[in-house]
Amino acid sequence: MPKLKTRKAVAKRVSVTGTGKIKRTKANKQHILTKKNSKRKRSLRQSTLVDSTNVKAMKKELPYI
Repeated sequence: MPKLKTRKAVAKRVSVTGTGKIKRTKANKQHILTKKNSKRKRSLRQSTLVDSTNVKAMKKELPYI
């Protein structure tokens, strides 16, 4: 079986936890922040886990992580 290439765009955006779950940062925190309230921006700081429906696709793109 040939080697599989890691999708580098995905690898830069996510990391794997010690238990094997995939961690990602939340969207909508880059620009146009003046109209977003403080509570919303504060909740966007925390990272979150990739949804269970997308885990299979993510693991395919990150074969060695």
